[in-house]
Amino acid sequence: MVSTLFDKVWRQHLVVEETKETPAILYIDTHLIHEVTSPQAFQMLRDKGLKLRRPERTFATSDHSTPTSKANSDGEFIFYGEQEKYQVEQLKTNCEDFGITIFPLGDKKQGIVHVIGPERGITQPGQTIVCGDSHTSTHGAFGALAFGIGTSEVGYTFATQCIPQRKPKTFGIEINGELSLGVSAKDVILAIIEQIGIGGATGHVIEYFGTTVSGFSMDERMTVCNMSIEAGARAGMIAPDKTTFDYLEGKEYAPKGEDWNKAVSQWQQLYTDPEATFDKHIQIDASKITPMITYGTNPQMAIKIGQKIPVKNETQALKYMGFSENDDLVGKAVDVVFIGSCTNSRISDLRDAANIFKGRKVADKVRALVVPGSHEIKQQAEAEGIANIFIDAGAEWREPGCSMCLGMNGDIIQSGQFCVSTSNRNFEGRQGKGGRTLLASPVTAAAAAVSGVIVDPRKLM
Repeated sequence: MVSTLFDKVWRQHLVVEETKETPAILYIDTHLIHEVTSPQAFQMLRDKGLKLRRPERTFATSDHSTPTSKANSDGEFIFYGEQEKYQVEQLKTNCEDFGITIFPLGDKKQGIVHVIGPERGITQPGQTIVCGDSHTSTHGAFGALAFGIGTSEVGYTFATQCIPQRKPKTFGIEINGELSLGVSAKDVILAIIEQIGIGGATGHVIEYFGTTVSGFSMDERMTVCNMSIEAGARAGMIAPDKTTFDYLEGKEYAPKGEDWNKAVSQWQQLYTDPEATFDKHIQIDASKITPMITYGTNPQMAIKIGQKIPVKNETQALKYMGFSENDDLVGKAVDVVFIGSCTNSRISDLRDAANIFKGRKVADKVRALVVPGSHEIKQQAEAEGIANIFIDAGAEWREPGCSMCLGMNGDIIQSGQFCVSTSNRNFEGRQGKGGRTLLASPVTAAAAAVSGVIVDPRKLM
């Protein structure tokens, strides 16, 4: 049967076919959880006297509500509020009660859920993966079908290891060509979202392919798949290849020995057949992409660095941001720079940013936060000397966590402030009430930090 990558993974996990009246039932290989969207689901299990169907296929970490400041002299972490502290403590209790593997706050394996899943080898090709978080699509970079679910669905997965789903359509995005100096995977996905819109992939699973994608590292592939949801997609996927296998080999939860050889043999079948067609298909010339930055209140509102804000009747968004049509963002003062999040907090992101910071200082009146995605990444950056580059420049080198991506852990911007951020959403108030977010790559964010204004990062390279 001629099939797309998505079709192959879907069929392998189909428990019950969908009908006009009912959705399909899909088996779930891996369930990732964190402290914010799981408490009610655990309570549902208690209320109904249920156990987890597959506790060994469930993995937990604290990330959203965790402070990114160091523990005090007593080893205690200072939380933004009592609710955040309770969420983190309750997750640990729930995991102990139900026999779930957890990487708790302070553990050397702790970090952002969509960072530690891959780096521990929990994420693997051909899997179905769910998490109570929109950016679960990150794991599609490995050829997994990964998508976010709501709290009720977290409970369904706990109890049954299955989930009801309507089958999405397919959307092939073919990206060919070489990226220019200063252009990253973040710029690629922002350019795609600007082109197709925040609803352009609604009801679809995107598969990214082409020479550009094949040349991406796993970190870059994760950045692209991470923001698939911002184009309305149910998930984003990239077929696994040698780059994928090399990344996973030797990871803690990856298969070992003969099991590894068998797994790779199976994973090599996970690709879209040459004769298969997508429900939608577009082509992108990567050589024409330049550094991107957003100017509005959703990721579609993006422009090339140096381009003026277009005339599109986006009155409310521009009013909130304090911009006008035909404004040039280059030269606009910034207050805060945030380098981190499940989109851009991996070691290659930090290396790219450090290349800009090296030998320079954070500009006066600018606050710069650099937040690694996990303790493993933090330790690697410190071992490579990257952390010292940030510290010497005057940036804050923080503990792992979601941090300023969503402003629910104390890392927030103030009303009216501008923040150039490597995160994934620029909604009103996302990083703090009244705060104004401009999404960009680590290189563009770093360039703003040392310049004090929005600047074309290529001028600093």
